[in-house]
Amino acid sequence: MSNVEAEPAVLSCGAPADGERGTAPRVEVLAPREVPLGGPRAMTVRRTLPQRARTLIGAWCFADHFGPDDVAATSGMDVPPHPHTGLQTVSWLFSGEVEHRDSLGSHALIRPGELNLMTGGHGIAHSEVSTPRTTVLHGVQLWVALPEAHRDAARDFQHHIPDPLSLEGAEARVFLGSLAGVTSPVRTFTPLLGAEIVLRPHATVTLAVDPGFEHGLLVDHGQVRMADSLVRRAELGHLDTGNDSLTLTNASDEAARTLLLGGPPFDEEIVMWWNFIGRSHDDILRARAAWQDGTDRFGTVEGYHGDRLPAPALPNATIRPRANPPRKGTR
Repeated sequence: MSNVEAEPAVLSCGAPADGERGTAPRVEVLAPREVPLGGPRAMTVRRTLPQRARTLIGAWCFADHFGPDDVAATSGMDVPPHPHTGLQTVSWLFSGEVEHRDSLGSHALIRPGELNLMTGGHGIAHSEVSTPRTTVLHGVQLWVALPEAHRDAARDFQHHIPDPLSLEGAEARVFLGSLAGVTSPVRTFTPLLGAEIVLRPHATVTLAVDPGFEHGLLVDHGQVRMADSLVRRAELGHLDTGNDSLTLTNASDEAARTLLLGGPPFDEEIVMWWNFIGRSHDDILRARAAWQDGTDRFGTVEGYHGDRLPAPALPNATIRPRANPPRKGTR
């Protein structure tokens, strides 16, 4: 998915201060902001990463949560060909179907419970369009920052259908990394965790997790206690490193659906503007110019009927990296 804001914020992702790691467990609850994806009948997404309070959880640096969206009212998703650098995109649907095309030549359908992961290191372009048979569109689009050693990685596209995993009081699908004895075969450039977890009404689940990871819990439906802090629908709870277990409790009378994200703190500062991730202002300038000039850096998306998405104007200032702000107390 593209960031289609006309004036995208200048944001950089960086690690928290060293002195803050290893502290007692506490949850920071992040509220989303609504972002329209363009046009008077635009589909609106709820964005919890990046924001001023937090720009990274592990290498996860972007989280858009959308739907359930009645496509008869909004026309669904129609994102023209647009570029990416320095990241991987993770698409995960709860309902509906999206057609993906990219400049690698991939042509795939994104369906509920199926992972589509695209790598755009040095440069890739893709389009995303909900299919005619989609009536309700509902899911998330996530970005993962590539580390310095791999930020110019070659274009790639991976598809994986994780098997459901039964837990006491819950069901999980592990699409990235390892959880509860299940490991995803999908390749990433930093250690990551990505799993959908659906908890039964009022159920409690305690999961063994990597103490070197920080974790984020995005609640799609219901209300869930994460380490005793309540995370409501569309909010993202963040738990720091130093925990070898994580307890989730469904505080709802209905099943609660969540996404659990994790990874070791990302120790690199990275500049993020529009759909580009780099390390400097000049990286962004070069990527934008290459896209606007139609160079072969991003390739061509075949099969999309329409114009590609132009890059927005650059800000009238040097884009500089900055770290996450100091952590606040629990909510």
